Amino acid sequence: MKYSILPAVLIAALATGCASLPIDQNALNIASKVWEKRDAIAKTGSALRKGFSDLSDEEEYYIGRAVAAKILSQYRPVKDKARTSYINTLGQTLSRHSSRPQTFAGYHFLLISSPEINAFAAPGGFVFITTGLYSKLKTEEQLAAVLAHEISHVTLRHGLSAIKTANLTQAFSIIGTEAMMEYGAKELAQLTAAFEDSINDIVNQLVVNGYSRSQEYDADSEAMRVAWKAGYDPAGLTRFLSTLNSISGKNGAGFFKTHPPAADRLKKASKAMKKEKLSGPTLKTRTARFQRYAMK
Repeated sequence: MKYSILPAVLIAALATGCASLPIDQNALNIASKVWEKRDAIAKTGSALRKGFSDLSDEEEYYIGRAVAAKILSQYRPVKDKARTSYINTLGQTLSRHSSRPQTFAGYHFLLISSPEINAFAAPGGFVFITTGLYSKLKTEEQLAAVLAHEISHVTLRHGLSAIKTANLTQAFSIIGTEAMMEYGAKELAQLTAAFEDSINDIVNQLVVNGYSRSQEYDADSEAMRVAWKAGYDPAGLTRFLSTLNSISGKNGAGFFKTHPPAADRLKKASKAMKKEKLSGPTLKTRTARFQRYAMK
């Protein structure tokens, strides 16, 4: 039986990565498991070459988890159980009203410490919001709009589209296989380290370069629909974009570097909201609740 050259390349990469280190039995075990699972790896590699849109939810989760781990090595999570719980409760509510209410391991929302104004989502449902962005929010409607926007990147699989351009077939033909489920935490860490450069490429695409303009506009439109279905005023997005527009000239990082101009997004979002006749209430109880968790 003939096998794809991909497994051999992957095993060689593992061997090369360990060449400068003392012989590690765990690393050898990984290589052995990769060889044992060569059929699954070859099959997954073939799917990846066809297109990342063909990945299963489980495979997408493993990709997203690797990316999320790398992001958290660069940004410190905010240790605030109350605020984290609040953001997750709202995020879970919004996700249920999206076109993809469930992912392989569910959605996860986390506040990270950074003065830059930004938010991003890794494949599989990992959503991150910086304290810099959170501090600019004024109502729960605006927070809902931001979360819905990031959820929409996940549902529209924009992250996978970004990964596809990074030429990462080799790395994720291992990370995305069912064989991965047999690895322990230590083995997973070793495997991730072996492909750290590739993971860095993904993080750079998601955090530094950002999505295309059309993807951002699509995420905005989808976010307003999600917010509206969840009973929120979709104008929370346009109000937040107005805030961004007012400060865009003062800060070149975060949203202002990875997203289209706020003025352009505001114009398109307002037009889409009017066309689809999307509107909802801004409840005082929600505003009061948000104030309890607002960044001081």
